[in-house]
Amino acid sequence: MVASHPALQSHPGHVAYLESQPDDEYLRGLLSSGLFIAVAALDGSAVIGGLAAYLLPKFEQARTEIYIYDLAVREAHRRKGVATSLIGELKKLAVARGAYVIYVQADRGDDAAIALYTKLGTREDVMHFDILPAD
Repeated sequence: MVASHPALQSHPGHVAYLESQPDDEYLRGLLSSGLFIAVAALDGSAVIGGLAAYLLPKFEQARTEIYIYDLAVREAHRRKGVATSLIGELKKLAVARGAYVIYVQADRGDDAAIALYTKLGTREDVMHFDILPAD
């Protein structure tokens, strides 16, 4: 369960995060929207990694792109190709859905993520801004 993850419990926004968890109806709608993609890595019946992505229809061109929103692998299974395999499965889904490109962000200092994404794609130096919907 995500709520019991130690890293989440130490996060300053832990309580707010738990209070805003989506209900089952929201999740059913998200999963059936056709715009959300979830890929899981299993070791037997245990989930050892996961990837969440969004299919983004573009307006300026008749194409879609896929944005990797989150990618996580259990610590004991890192550096064993799990993340690369998750992205490999996403690439297959991207082909099946006719996506033009898959893109992902990495935080400065997250050297493992940066190394993974550098191995798999082309780096673009961009700036990211969060704009709150209301003041």
